[in-house]
Amino acid sequence: MVKRLIVSRVPEGLRRVGGGCGLDVLDDGAVIRFGDRFLVVATDSFTVNPPVFPGGDIGHLAACGAINDVVMMGARPVAVMDAVVVEEGVEEGFLQRIIDSFVSVLEGEGVALIGGDFKVMPKGALDKVVITATGLGVGEGDPVIDVVRPGDKIVVSGPVGEHGAAILAAQLGMAEDLPKIRSDSKPLTRSVLPVINALREHIHAARDPTRGGLAATLNEWVDGTNLTIVIRRAEVPVRDEVREFLDAMGVDPLNLACEGVAVLAVSPEVAEDVVRELRRAGEAHAAVVGEVVEAPTPLLSGRVVAVTEVGGKVLLEPSPVNLPRIC
Repeated sequence: MVKRLIVSRVPEGLRRVGGGCGLDVLDDGAVIRFGDRFLVVATDSFTVNPPVFPGGDIGHLAACGAINDVVMMGARPVAVMDAVVVEEGVEEGFLQRIIDSFVSVLEGEGVALIGGDFKVMPKGALDKVVITATGLGVGEGDPVIDVVRPGDKIVVSGPVGEHGAAILAAQLGMAEDLPKIRSDSKPLTRSVLPVINALREHIHAARDPTRGGLAATLNEWVDGTNLTIVIRRAEVPVRDEVREFLDAMGVDPLNLACEGVAVLAVSPEVAEDVVRELRRAGEAHAAVVGEVVEAPTPLLSGRVVAVTEVGGKVLLEPSPVNLPRIC
């Protein structure tokens, strides 16, 4: 809603550069074209409570987030810029840890840190730290701009709800009692980008389902269209430990953030190829979980329908209550 408010205030001619795209599509990043090549610029701010959580910390999260937003548009991440704002009096050891985590992810992916900014806010004006990361990536041909089509199959690269479950457990003080629940924060350059590059003409949408999880992403893809996405809950990979914890909390894993998972809408003829290649690249739980169809009734236009484990059908809607400060 806030994004759409901002867009409404920006003149149409200033929403993109040249033949690229920007605020006109509200994808994971913006595209600037240079002949047959394109530059992706993706920026995001990260604020998470607690800033150190099972499976990672805010530095690791910010680096992976910047990289994955670029990857989801079909570009190879080459550089990142950051802006770090910390609360006055923050512990030096804590700050060193998150910076080391941030840099280690970039180093492991061969992505340069080419600049940034650092600010200190008065004590009490900020809760420890906020990191803004801007990812830059290059690609050839056409970027992946999210436009789903009838017949597309929905593929997820791995188990959903992992990051959201880890943050919820930490916020409830239950993390030590649930050692198998950890954030899935990781870069997707090696596993997902080769699949996008190999089958680019068949990849019609790609997203890392962060805040709002799988439910939010799928609803965004069909919002304002005459299409319906139908998913089969039994096919959506959710680890048993995560499912049991979230069932006890009354939370749907399909509404929780993922930080190391891709959701793809692909041509039906290559869906199994996509799954096979993702598994070959290490994504052992990749699966086809649904499809895009023409809305069977006007009431289902722009909606997501979930087929339950017992064969019932319910609307899958974004959760009205999301965890605060999760990513």
